[in-house]
Amino acid sequence: MKTFYYSLLIFLLCACKETEKEKIARLVNEWESRELVFPETSILTILGRDTIAFDTDGCDYRIFTYIDSTGCTSCKLQLLRWKELITEFDSLTHNNTAFLFYFHPKSKKDIAYILKRDKFEYPVCIDDADSINKLNQFPDKMMFQTFLLNKENRVIAIGNPIHNPKVDNIARLVPLYHSLGTVCDTFVVPLVALAGTGTKCVI
Repeated sequence: MKTFYYSLLIFLLCACKETEKEKIARLVNEWESRELVFPETSILTILGRDTIAFDTDGCDYRIFTYIDSTGCTSCKLQLLRWKELITEFDSLTHNNTAFLFYFHPKSKKDIAYILKRDKFEYPVCIDDADSINKLNQFPDKMMFQTFLLNKENRVIAIGNPIHNPKVDNIARLVPLYHSLGTVCDTFVVPLVALAGTGTKCVI
């Protein structure tokens, strides 16, 4: 009898355990069309020193990425690959996609060094207080800390194009859909290339 109950317990635990695919699908559904909230004041700098005003109102799309203080900052940033992606998007969308980088580093000195080393001359926000994460409660996994936003800062898609080639490939369809005038709130959800998650437009 004890063996029976033990087996039943194991079965129930396994049955209740969420699969990785289910976790991702749930995460995508939770963030779909959600509006990202930005701090009232965000100080943007270039190479960690020059404070600038950065206006994204003229862009129909925004790619927002958040990098926290855990793990290898340089490995997470991949700034050289981001530079390539920004150049490509500027060409494809005729500068209609803005990139928003919010960093919450362990050391401002380290992040400043990486920015200079990689010659990343693009506006970034060094968010010492981690304000934007406190406002939005981003997922813990790095793969789900990058979002494609519309003009109203609502999430169209979630996924990191730098660390996942599938996301990169799908993200390239953004200018195509824009140029065709396709109307679909979730035309690239999910960028994690899952099927059967309620996506309203099929790619």
